[in-house]
Amino acid sequence: MNHMEQLETLIAASVSPYHCIMAAADQLLSAGFQELPLAEPWELTRGGSYYINVFDSTLIAFSVGEVLDVIPTLKLAASHTDWPCLKVKPSPEVTSLEYGKLNVEVYGGPLLGTWFDRPLSMAGKVCVAGPSPMMPETILVDFSRPLLTVPNLAIHMNRDANDGVAINPQVDMLPLIARITDELSKEDFFLEALAKEAGVKKEDILDYEICIYNWEKGTLLGLQNEFYSAPRLDNLTSVQACLNGITAGPCKNGLHVIALYDNEEIGSHTKQGAASALMERILEKICLSLGYSRETFLNILMNGFLLSLDVAHAIHPNHGEKCDIKNQILMGDGVAIKLASSQAYATDASSTGVIEGICRKNHIPYKKFSNRSDVKGGSTLGSISSALLTMRTVDAGVPILAMHSAREVMGAKDQEALVKLTEAFFQA
Repeated sequence: MNHMEQLETLIAASVSPYHCIMAAADQLLSAGFQELPLAEPWELTRGGSYYINVFDSTLIAFSVGEVLDVIPTLKLAASHTDWPCLKVKPSPEVTSLEYGKLNVEVYGGPLLGTWFDRPLSMAGKVCVAGPSPMMPETILVDFSRPLLTVPNLAIHMNRDANDGVAINPQVDMLPLIARITDELSKEDFFLEALAKEAGVKKEDILDYEICIYNWEKGTLLGLQNEFYSAPRLDNLTSVQACLNGITAGPCKNGLHVIALYDNEEIGSHTKQGAASALMERILEKICLSLGYSRETFLNILMNGFLLSLDVAHAIHPNHGEKCDIKNQILMGDGVAIKLASSQAYATDASSTGVIEGICRKNHIPYKKFSNRSDVKGGSTLGSISSALLTMRTVDAGVPILAMHSAREVMGAKDQEALVKLTEAFFQA
């Protein structure tokens, strides 16, 4: 399976962050990794490879070197599993005449207009009563078929539509899911459908977290198949690169770690996000389990290196003026190394030199990217993590267009460059 086929497989499987973690775990298990419980003692061995499922939507994997120095080298690559979308609210059934709709809320910062008139589906997790009130059972569900749509208002009824019209999330974004008939409960049609999909009784459902996702599949396009259009490129391109990197070869010395965080699109300030104490605590637990002191752990941490992977802005063919006058990148140029003096991207000269050196040595195409000086760009989990972990960091990723759209586009060759960088980073 080539790199684009791997990415396509992951995108198709990752219809929610929970499903992304499940797909990532499958890849790690196939590569010989062993699952560890989050909150139990660990027995680690040199040469061993492990992963931890953190609250269903974040995953941390690591390999222990066959040889460990007095202060082992720590290499960490990170990305995120979530993407801007719509999420189903509690008691979501809404009826309008004989139409059944869902009450939803916006997650992250999507381009809302791109969600109209598409075949949409639903996926996520359902919690039902378990052995005790403190231990509910979690069931992953994926309706896995076109089920909903958010219909546009016809141009005849909205003559100003092409001049730009404000979208009200509470009014305009409620997806159509059914025509109410005698066979459907007007009050519980969603809950009944969810219970059926989960294989439980509706009265047994305690709660749920359900994402609306673009059901459309990815496809190559362009005269030479040079582009790839798909949902959720931000940031499954980087998730797959992290998985490739840590499974590509043996960890001969030091510690190799990847983090696939949830909640980057809403700021990362959650128990499973990059702005939590999660990574530092996991790394400390690894070091203590290997017999290192806390002082040595702190030395390992501050001598570590983080490769933060998230997509970058490719220059737009119709709006080149939106990019910096010099530091631009096109789809197909390879990896974007992202820089900002504001430290919205955590990259600095010393850390950039490390990644440039790896790229040059391994003939990996790359370019440096900066935003226009009068335009505030996005930020990444790199700046958050580097502040918490106190280690050198580089922000990098593949350049894409239509970022945060229901369907984004990238250069078909760029995934290979990102994978090669991540693999070479761990083997450097």
